[in-house]
Amino acid sequence: MYGARLPIMCLRALSIFSVLITLCCWSAGQSQPPAAPGAQQPPAASNVVNPSKQTAPDDLPSGGTIISRSNLVNVIFTVTDKHGKFIKDLKQADFKVLDNSLPPKEITGFESETNLPLRVGLLIDASNSIRDKFLFEQQAAIEFLQQTLDPKKDKAFVLAFDEVWDVTQDFTGDLDKLASGVRKIRPGGGTAMWDAVYYACRDKLMKEKETETVRRAIILVSDGDDNQSRVLRQEAIEMAQRAGVIVYTISTNLSNIHDSGDHNLQMISDATGGRPFYPFKLQDLAEDFHEIQGELRSQYSISYKPDQLVLNGQFRPITISTENKKLKVRAKKGYFASNH
Repeated sequence: MYGARLPIMCLRALSIFSVLITLCCWSAGQSQPPAAPGAQQPPAASNVVNPSKQTAPDDLPSGGTIISRSNLVNVIFTVTDKHGKFIKDLKQADFKVLDNSLPPKEITGFESETNLPLRVGLLIDASNSIRDKFLFEQQAAIEFLQQTLDPKKDKAFVLAFDEVWDVTQDFTGDLDKLASGVRKIRPGGGTAMWDAVYYACRDKLMKEKETETVRRAIILVSDGDDNQSRVLRQEAIEMAQRAGVIVYTISTNLSNIHDSGDHNLQMISDATGGRPFYPFKLQDLAEDFHEIQGELRSQYSISYKPDQLVLNGQFRPITISTENKKLKVRAKKGYFASNH
């Protein structure tokens, strides 16, 4: 009888012992569960991004103003009194802005910018039509560069054009190199002025990489006549507007009678917020360059979000006025609401 019970008792003891072993293993496994084949693992700590510490994309500059293509417009403008004297001490409240006939949804920035770094394209007509005035134009242009540019922060390039354009000096702040670039120019050939403006805006001023806010301008010295361009006048004007370039023009027509060339120069100046100059004699060229120099250092900048903006590629006119009706505001006429 006892012999029959012993195996049964042994079996019960072994069963209890097996259960205890299983419980111990289960308890120990709660803190470090084995990974089942094919099971999804939690992300490693190094892959978890803290939203407050995300880094900016590499293609964004580290300084300056990042302009959103969808909702931010920046306008540079000049204010003068009835005598043409620059007015530099106005506040944001002194101005009224209309974008496509509507007040902006929000004004995001306003500055009196008298000392921004300059990016200047000096475009000189080298066609046969200005041959007899060319040496004086060269000297006046060199004096303008020397008096206007700060080599530590400003840059310019020199571009000559007749039936083709030629960059005689690329972007630099070296005044000697710029002067040499002007002296290299030799007159001759037809005139492709609109091609030169289009190229200078699209391939030079727009593509120059910047890490800060700069002022882009073209100084165009020409009689305004064009007989060789493949680009139309309106296409050149639109490219200047897209590039945010202010175009100042100096006519080499000294007849005191405004012709179609002078009309061309006025159109691109007015459309971009620049100013046309019509010297009565060659000696006035130096004074005109001096006027441009003063204006580039005496401008305002306003940034805003337009109301009811549709990115359809259409032109949206801009109007800026002051409460003081005796003052004159000069700014670009508008911009294209492009979606790219």
